[in-house]
Amino acid sequence: MTGTLQSLAQGFDVALTPFNIFWGFLGVTLGTFVGVLPGVGPALTVAMLLPLTVKLDPTGALIMFAGIYYGAMFGGSTTTILLNTPGESASIATALEGNLMAKNGRAGPALATAAIGSFVAGTIATLLVTLLAPIVIEFALKFGPAEYFALMVFAFTTVSAVIGRSTARGLTSLFLGLLLGLVGIDSQTGQSRFTFGIPELLDGIDVVVLAVGLFAVGEALYVAAYSSRLEEKIEKLQGSLWMSKEDWKRSVPAWLRATIIGFPFGSIPAGGAEIPTFLSYATEKRLTKYPHEFGHGAIEGVAGPEAANNASVTGALVPLLTLGIPTSATAAVLLGAFQNYGIQPGPLLFQAQPELVWGLIASLYVGNVLLLILNLPLVGIWVKVLALPKPLLYGGILLFATLGAYSLHQSAVDLLILYVFGLLGFVMRRWDIPVAPAVIGLILGPLAETQLRRALAISQGDFLVLVTQPIAAGLLLISALLLIVPVVLRRARAG
Repeated sequence: MTGTLQSLAQGFDVALTPFNIFWGFLGVTLGTFVGVLPGVGPALTVAMLLPLTVKLDPTGALIMFAGIYYGAMFGGSTTTILLNTPGESASIATALEGNLMAKNGRAGPALATAAIGSFVAGTIATLLVTLLAPIVIEFALKFGPAEYFALMVFAFTTVSAVIGRSTARGLTSLFLGLLLGLVGIDSQTGQSRFTFGIPELLDGIDVVVLAVGLFAVGEALYVAAYSSRLEEKIEKLQGSLWMSKEDWKRSVPAWLRATIIGFPFGSIPAGGAEIPTFLSYATEKRLTKYPHEFGHGAIEGVAGPEAANNASVTGALVPLLTLGIPTSATAAVLLGAFQNYGIQPGPLLFQAQPELVWGLIASLYVGNVLLLILNLPLVGIWVKVLALPKPLLYGGILLFATLGAYSLHQSAVDLLILYVFGLLGFVMRRWDIPVAPAVIGLILGPLAETQLRRALAISQGDFLVLVTQPIAAGLLLISALLLIVPVVLRRARAG
């Protein structure tokens, strides 16, 4: 414990330097901005900024990206409550009561309980990240190649099964990413794979180009094709922003319960933010003394899901930083950001670059305070952002995405790859195929291949090494059950 607190104190020394405060402020402001804009999520924004920030100091850039990540969750509540259009799937539960409160003239208290609840949950969750990270690292240091390969298989399975509505579509996306991860020179044999004689592909497909193409270009094309079919009505911001004594009394327990629900879900690969937000909503609906208000604008129905959302988002940093395993689309792009700087998250990161990782954790505390200051007093500005013309917004996204991709290697091939993946992202969005498993497959696929080869080299080619090591065998068994059990249950219900 003493060592953890000393490391955190050193992290605050890094996070509180003027430059890093600036990057944190920029990150949470950008995050709130993109969170307010419907359809522009943190994954798209971080992906679009990746090529533009390659020359920055890694610590400052990662602090900014983390600020965008959790800032977007704060901003998403504004869109959800006033426009009834959740910017992220994790905000859908907030829309159930939040927009009804706005229609009843209580938009101010709804926005306030969302912002303060996000601050409370985010701060408690950051404290839990601080305390749990060293414990997970101590456990992860016992992992060998077989355990790491099994852990990545577990991550592939759970992320593909949880992100999106269909396991089959999630797995399709994953295998596409794994296939793309094979492109380039085999590090062990020196043979080129799937390069088709194109020299630019010898180094493999750049994860930044893939992420920008799938998230930014794909989303812009989708909005251009389908946005005219959507009707949007912004509710007016009426009355006081402040909550009454009764609102506080009903919100505080909901915030705390939601933090307990949200953090564990964010911390495990099968978690995500959607399940805990709905679970929190159901819990508040069951425990409330005012059941007749649910369905008409109950404040607990906003306080709980928003707090669960932020606790889950912060909890996702535990597997990302300690094991190098992303549990959401934005976490996958953040992992790409680490690799963009030649940094591999995992247990050794805390030993190799303690200033960076503890500075990043300390910046979360600072960022939560900045977000609380930014959200409520500036809510009038965020409401105006909602009125930004979409053609102008998405035209700008396409321009920045193109310039960013070209700036990486000044290569026309990169631009071609960007727009091929953009069209692929559009098709995947159109047919409801999640893009995050593809990004995770591209990032973790080569690492999984390397770990499998190491495990087989150590065991002299014996595949039984994957099932004779207890941790590896346990992870592979859980992965198999995650795929098999839902199918068996569906057939049992149908029969």
